[in-house]
Amino acid sequence: MSDLSEVVDSLENRISNMLQNYKNLKHNKLELEEELAVLKSKHNQINKEIDEWRSTCNSLKLANSMLGSNEYKRDTKLKINALVREIDKCIIQLSE
Repeated sequence: MSDLSEVVDSLENRISNMLQNYKNLKHNKLELEEELAVLKSKHNQINKEIDEWRSTCNSLKLANSMLGSNEYKRDTKLKINALVREIDKCIIQLSE
């Protein structure tokens, strides 16, 4: 009979330990999910900042080429041609 009670006590201890481990893992999972959400938010914010800086850089390149710099002249010409084509399309649509 004592063997049976020892086995039951051992099982109870194991189950108790497993439940505690489960609770710990569940808590860790929640913490990691919160951390992931924060990191995703920061990632999106950084990507927006990168896009803004790229836009600023392109605007500065365009302004620099319009001021007489030969370095970005080709880019400026392409941009102006694209704008002219866009204006032409608008004129065609208005005339229809």
